[in-house]
Amino acid sequence: MAAPVSTVGKPSTERSPFNTTSFQKKTRTKLISIPGTRPSVQNGQLLVSTGVTSLDYLLGGGLAVGTVLLIEEDRYDSYSRMILKYFLAEGVVCRHELFVAAAQDNPDDILQELPAPILDDVAIHKPVEQPRLSCEPQDSLDAMKIAWRYQNLPKVQSALASSSRFGHYYDVSKTMEPEIRQAAKCHCFYLPEHPTHTMLESYSALLKSLQEVINREGFDVAAPMTKSRNILRIGLHSLGSALWGDDLSCHDNPRNGHALTTFLYGLRALLRSSLSVAVVTVPSHLIQDRALMGSITRLCDNAIALESFKGSERETNPLYKDYHGLLHVRQVPHLNCLASKLPDHKDLAFKLKRKQFTIEVSCQVAVHSFIFNRRDLLRKRSSRQQPHFIPEPINALEWQYDQ
Repeated sequence: MAAPVSTVGKPSTERSPFNTTSFQKKTRTKLISIPGTRPSVQNGQLLVSTGVTSLDYLLGGGLAVGTVLLIEEDRYDSYSRMILKYFLAEGVVCRHELFVAAAQDNPDDILQELPAPILDDVAIHKPVEQPRLSCEPQDSLDAMKIAWRYQNLPKVQSALASSSRFGHYYDVSKTMEPEIRQAAKCHCFYLPEHPTHTMLESYSALLKSLQEVINREGFDVAAPMTKSRNILRIGLHSLGSALWGDDLSCHDNPRNGHALTTFLYGLRALLRSSLSVAVVTVPSHLIQDRALMGSITRLCDNAIALESFKGSERETNPLYKDYHGLLHVRQVPHLNCLASKLPDHKDLAFKLKRKQFTIEVSCQVAVHSFIFNRRDLLRKRSSRQQPHFIPEPINALEWQYDQ
């Protein structure tokens, strides 16, 4: 039996290459630093602000880059259009590039309606600090210190907000100054300027135009980085409507019912490989096929629905006097995790103040839903018992609804 060859005294370079290991020390990956973005504390995904602070809170801190936010329009397309303008205005302030597509209004008209940003140096006027007098009581100074100390503690409030500020605030009563708006680079797609014969051609032309912008402006992640990276904000207004040549909202059984879903497949493929984020509005109340609307929702990463009180019985209901509509969270994304973080509250309502659009937790909506759920439960119990048994109302508020 041959003796083993001794390796003592030989240099390490002459050892067999099979002794080397493939394990490497794990280091933190360098995150892309782009103005107007921040990494998520939950999954490390790069986030941008929607322009509405309370909506950012519902989406887990912001809208993730490479994802699609679906907004189911209200019946009069007033509040969904406003959220879209908030999203575009945030891109202008952060110096992101914009891509706006519409079939009804010219994208230039939408950009001219963007709300004006509320800048810190304009909104907060700091008074000149007066010199302290020696005769001031020390107790008042201590009280001011205590008030300042406790003002950052969490309070019981209905407004949804994050502990750290992300994004900007806007005044909807004013429009953005032309100098600020023209500083941002915008790409527009107006459907009447691209004559097509079928709805498939209109969606194909939109997807082709979007792909050209992504490749030409360097938003593709695989493209060589010749300049500093930036974010492309995409706003697509009222897809699926008859103005796009789509028959989803015109017939119960549309001939090309999968035209919009095919477009969303291509849109997600473009966003996954680029530094882009999209907000899409769809008139869901006009789409009769609910199964098809469910497919459209699942093809988007985030989905919310706006239910306006305008023109309905709830507009005059005293329970909803402080709000203008309800907000329903249809879907939240599953990004770099097995389970997504659902919102803490489900009874959400929105209201348009004189200068700001906010989303809040509605206590009235919670009480209203509790009463009606309790009444339905009592009716089910009564049906199992004697036929002549009638449940008594819970309180005066329910008695009002029964009458």
